[in-house]
Amino acid sequence: VQLVESGGGLVQAGGSLRLSCEASGFAFDDYAIGWFREAPGKEREGVSCINSVDGITYYAGFVKGRFTISNDNAKNTAYLQMNNLKPEDTGVYFCALESYPCTLVTGAFNGYWGQGTQVTVSS
Repeated sequence: VQLVESGGGLVQAGGSLRLSCEASGFAFDDYAIGWFREAPGKEREGVSCINSVDGITYYAGFVKGRFTISNDNAKNTAYLQMNNLKPEDTGVYFCALESYPCTLVTGAFNGYWGQGTQVTVSS
């Protein structure tokens, strides 16, 4: 399984970034795709994910109303639009893929990880 991420970078507080993740090489028909993040000195935490089969989305409480996840099933590519970014959103964001349904936000994840992309929000 390959998860190719892009879109991280440096942005000022209040700014926006969009992450992309293209998945390939997986065998299951129905899947969930999303992101974890890991901030310096903190444990990895689930951010958001989306089910490919029904489009249901899941968000951690700390990003609700600011982040929007979407998925292009034809391209097996997910997008995470991050608006109103805060310094506490700084960290490495890892794309993740699992079989349906999404569990990564609830902590029961058992799937595949990408290499991660750095997101830095300055104050």
